[in-house]
Amino acid sequence: MASWTTKDIPDQSGRLAIVTGATGGLGLETALALAGAGAEVIVAARNLDKGRAAETLIRSRHPGARVRFDLVDLASLGSVRDFAERQLTSGRPIDILVNNAGIMALPQREATIDGHEMQFATNYLSHFALTGRLLPILIAGRARVVEVASIAHRSGSIRLDDLEYVQGYKPWPVYAQSKLAMLMFALELDRRSKAKGWGLTSVAAHPGAAATDLIANGPGPGSRLMAWGGSIALKLIGHSAAEGALPQVMAATMPSISGGQYFGPQGLRELKGPPGPGKIEPQALDADVAAQLWSRSEAMTGVTFG
Repeated sequence: MASWTTKDIPDQSGRLAIVTGATGGLGLETALALAGAGAEVIVAARNLDKGRAAETLIRSRHPGARVRFDLVDLASLGSVRDFAERQLTSGRPIDILVNNAGIMALPQREATIDGHEMQFATNYLSHFALTGRLLPILIAGRARVVEVASIAHRSGSIRLDDLEYVQGYKPWPVYAQSKLAMLMFALELDRRSKAKGWGLTSVAAHPGAAATDLIANGPGPGSRLMAWGGSIALKLIGHSAAEGALPQVMAATMPSISGGQYFGPQGLRELKGPPGPGKIEPQALDADVAAQLWSRSEAMTGVTFG
């Protein structure tokens, strides 16, 4: 396992994969890896031009790849609903869902069109809604569902009394909470799948410290110096987006994975290195908080899992 690479991905021919945020960074690298192994890949993201560019890049790397862009804006629950309805209308079972898209550390509190705090909504809440809406065709495909978390979950806590930081907004604690929520979602989805016989394999992964455009896209124009400094630091202590994507690609494709597993880099403090088992912090294992978060998420999105 220590030397696992994209060459170890089993043949994915005939399988359908959806990757959110797949127009750049970890998502694009994940889409490239899956398409290269023969999967049909839906690049799910919000920017049409970047989506077309991602399609072109994937086909240039893997001639004959089956890849298409489909619009979804995770800052809009309506967009999530529309995307899911298109997939349900097609009736095609989903084999792999990688909930990858995310934003990081917006300096000021922003709200989505639905009125939800932007980081919590984009990173976690819309992925919860998307998974719930796709559930019939995920079950039909006995899908592998991968939630992309972060080493930031180590410092995170679920603030049940104010999940959306209406009071005391701080960029990094909000980001950490959103990524802890993603990990807890993976574990709770596994529990519910087993209890209800859905047949899903729900797992999570994190990239360590990967040099992507996430920081540059997060802090915004008022914090360009911080973004630049963060990017330099990542290059010094971390690894590339392609290397950072390996844990989630492993989670999506490696045979004999069990639900509830977590994957990350194997180097010092899981910052970089080849993919393998990741460390789950105790707060992520709190099943009572996870159940409360699930109930709140259903109420906030209007999506139930049946």
